[in-house]
Amino acid sequence: MAARPRGALTLAALLLAGAALPFRAPAQSRAAVEREHQEFTEWIVSSPLSPRRAVVVRPIGPGLSLGPDDADIPLVGVAAARLTDRDGRITLQSGEAVTGLARGRPHTLGRWRLLVSGVPGRASVTVFADEARAGKPPIWFPYDAKAAFTVTLRAPAAPGTVRVLAPDGVEVEATESGVVSILVGGAPRTLTVRRLPGAFDEESELEIYFRDGTSGRTTYPAGRFVALIPTGGGRYLLDFNRARNPFCGYNTVFPCPAPWKGNAIPFPIGAGERYRGGGLEAPVH
Repeated sequence: MAARPRGALTLAALLLAGAALPFRAPAQSRAAVEREHQEFTEWIVSSPLSPRRAVVVRPIGPGLSLGPDDADIPLVGVAAARLTDRDGRITLQSGEAVTGLARGRPHTLGRWRLLVSGVPGRASVTVFADEARAGKPPIWFPYDAKAAFTVTLRAPAAPGTVRVLAPDGVEVEATESGVVSILVGGAPRTLTVRRLPGAFDEESELEIYFRDGTSGRTTYPAGRFVALIPTGGGRYLLDFNRARNPFCGYNTVFPCPAPWKGNAIPFPIGAGERYRGGGLEAPVH
């Protein structure tokens, strides 16, 4: 797989992940966060699996045809092929040849790259082109030390799982992990935390998808993702300087996650990634 910034969720991990998308820094400082921002920007601009290079995201369902103009996914230069998800095993058949595809590992097909992600039985495929979609590099608010909180994760009132879209727009079975409380705008706010499956059973998969007073103004209208970083003793770092857009903020081929109920902060969180695409009340340059 192509190199990516440390801890950025891959599409399969989502993160994602990845996707994400969180960075797993052992210690947080202004310099570390700004370095992560730069690494992430380079990944968005140059990675072969950058969201900017995606041309289609589709559930595999009972199977997808690839290649010809009348295929489910037309791909120039690709002979007729079929992608199947059967009993959790993903296969690509072209003529008599059958190839198994591993989740999270890109498979080259002519000039295209296929990446399978999602849970068995409900997997999706993302197809990437050599050419990147036009777009400006990610932009960020200035680092704000007051936007980082040490929190305790409290058990959920109703344990269980829920189907949500991960940052890459792929449906996953997320675990209700509890809630955290922060003091923002002079009032306590409680935010729901969910564990997104993918990159094994690591604490950094604990994610918060939130909206705040900047949403639709200077940040992505539907919300942003931020991960909890374990600090030991049952405590976590919630650093909004590391908040990032879902992949639909870079490319409209990705389905956009719906806001999580209860995770709306009326006070603006001027930290993390900004947004300058469509859907804003006023353009951001």
